[in-house]
Amino acid sequence: MAIKIYTKTGDSGNTSLIGGTKVPKSHLRIESYGTVDELNSCIGLCRDLLTDPTGRQVLQEVQDRLFTIGAALACDPQKERKMLIPDLHEEDIINLEKEMDRMDGELPVMKSFILPGGHPTVSQLHIARCVCRRAERCVVRLETESQEVEPIILKYLNRLSDYLFVLARYAAAGLGAPEIPWTPRV
Repeated sequence: MAIKIYTKTGDSGNTSLIGGTKVPKSHLRIESYGTVDELNSCIGLCRDLLTDPTGRQVLQEVQDRLFTIGAALACDPQKERKMLIPDLHEEDIINLEKEMDRMDGELPVMKSFILPGGHPTVSQLHIARCVCRRAERCVVRLETESQEVEPIILKYLNRLSDYLFVLARYAAAGLGAPEIPWTPRV
């Protein structure tokens, strides 16, 4: 018999962290991993829209790492050490940096701020970048409130938003979409 997706245990506005601790669904830890989940969905759409096989592969790896981050954030920090939760590694960040360097090497030097847009794929990558920054802000608030966040999570989210920006530029170049420079009104 298949397991039902609904349990009705959250109908009162509470949920459980991994480890069993009950918290309100408005808890910042829930907001943090919920925003990471939203980011993961945005990344999935970006991956579906991209035509570049390398970019698609990297985004699939990113989705895996976001599940890892979500699992870490969903844990009661007092109980996580007793549980087997996947970890991020410094190599995950280095891989994003290598990809950014590779793409930057093929792109023209950026001479001004650019506006998001030019092609639906590029726009969606910028939306993912913004959701990534929001996830990062949620995790920073969690850390600020002494909720025990592994520092590598913040570092990864910060680097990922940079990667998404460069990927948006790279995708625009590959699609022949113009970069739209921001020209401030004087």
